[in-house]
Amino acid sequence: MPVNVLFSARPALWSIYEPLLTKGLTEAGLDFRLSTECEPDQVDYVVYAPNGGLLDFIPFTRLKAVLSLWAGVEKIAGNETLTVPLARMVDHGLTQGMTEWVVGHVLRYHLGMDRHITVQDGIWAPDPPPLATGRQVCILGLGELGEAAARALAALNFDVTGWSRTAKDIPGITCLHGPDGLGTALSQAEIVVLLLPDTPATENILNVETLAMLPKGACIINPGRGPLIDDDALLAALNSGQVGHATLDVFRVEPLAADHPYWAHPNVTVTPHIASETRPETAAQVICENIRRGEEGKPFLHLVDRSLGY
Repeated sequence: MPVNVLFSARPALWSIYEPLLTKGLTEAGLDFRLSTECEPDQVDYVVYAPNGGLLDFIPFTRLKAVLSLWAGVEKIAGNETLTVPLARMVDHGLTQGMTEWVVGHVLRYHLGMDRHITVQDGIWAPDPPPLATGRQVCILGLGELGEAAARALAALNFDVTGWSRTAKDIPGITCLHGPDGLGTALSQAEIVVLLLPDTPATENILNVETLAMLPKGACIINPGRGPLIDDDALLAALNSGQVGHATLDVFRVEPLAADHPYWAHPNVTVTPHIASETRPETAAQVICENIRRGEEGKPFLHLVDRSLGY
């Protein structure tokens, strides 16, 4: 009997993913049917994105797993009708893209590039930055993306501290965890990068209290999730000089409203959710590998802990 795979994502993606998934499943040696329509009780796997419209998994009585095309799973992790394994997207193409974006903006702050690009006043005032060994960078979140960014920055000799909710051990990175560790990590951070998931425990992790823990003038980079930051608290910290600059790629509501204060603030850089994107070529490889593993009775990769929400 063929393996039935339902593609439930934005319709425009079907023409992109269909040949890639067909190629990958064929190379895996599977007898399969891949489609955008299938009787629910015949579906073995769902390739899923929230914008595909699928909300009720109760009719999917044969379902073995839901395989997300998105790294963030906050829109499905709490779905009570979903009782089978849920795998999030951990895509090496997405990871590389995120690492490049984070390293680029950390270097931008470290080297003071904005000042040299925007201020051309005819005044010769050499003010070289310290070497990377003298610059303290904090990564909030040490999952796949956070660890990759931390390792890349450490390879450039930045003094990198990573913080996570639970204990981690990454060679070359000072790893802290828990509430006490968060205060220690922030108190040393000249540049903070947010790469945490969006969960009730991480919402507004940067707020009035935690922003006050930063050294005055620290810079913030958020390519993670919009709700990680209390926007009012950040604007107040920017206005007071407690935070020197913020580069924000993600927001609570997207697109960011044209009248949002971030657009006009002189110490905010807005980028339109471009830090990284799932690459169909590499994402399809991840999906096909998980289907192959499922059919061989092996554990799925990148399973979501529903109790934690990621």
